[in-house]
Amino acid sequence: MLMPKRTKFRKQMRGRMTGKATRGNTISHGEFGIVSMEPCWIRSNQIEAARVALTRYIKRGGKVWIDIFPDKPVSAKPLGVRMGSGKGATDYWVAVIKPGRVLFEIAGVPEEVAREALRLASHKLPCNCKIVAKADLEGGDN
Repeated sequence: MLMPKRTKFRKQMRGRMTGKATRGNTISHGEFGIVSMEPCWIRSNQIEAARVALTRYIKRGGKVWIDIFPDKPVSAKPLGVRMGSGKGATDYWVAVIKPGRVLFEIAGVPEEVAREALRLASHKLPCNCKIVAKADLEGGDN
């Protein structure tokens, strides 16, 4: 699963997910993509599940780009541990997603195959997403 090789600090604060995505909100590599409609944390195993669903459906045809990376550590304490004694250890890694962020891109397959593959992948993600073509986002009102 995806995670950084090393980080400057082991633990981070939770932060806030206000506003829309200003970076990563255009399709830069492929022809079709999945765009987030709401803010969320996407865990590394959810990214991997979506990637597997996408590549299985296109059967090694075309090319897939993952435009997000889980670089935020989320800590959790084990079940049944008393309060206090510091912050818990890193439990999993998440990518912070804002509305309008392109999550996955796909190219080299017919449109109906791409849309169905992206639909299957979007069901693996914890937020509402929409499928867009490159021409849709070049309009500029996003």
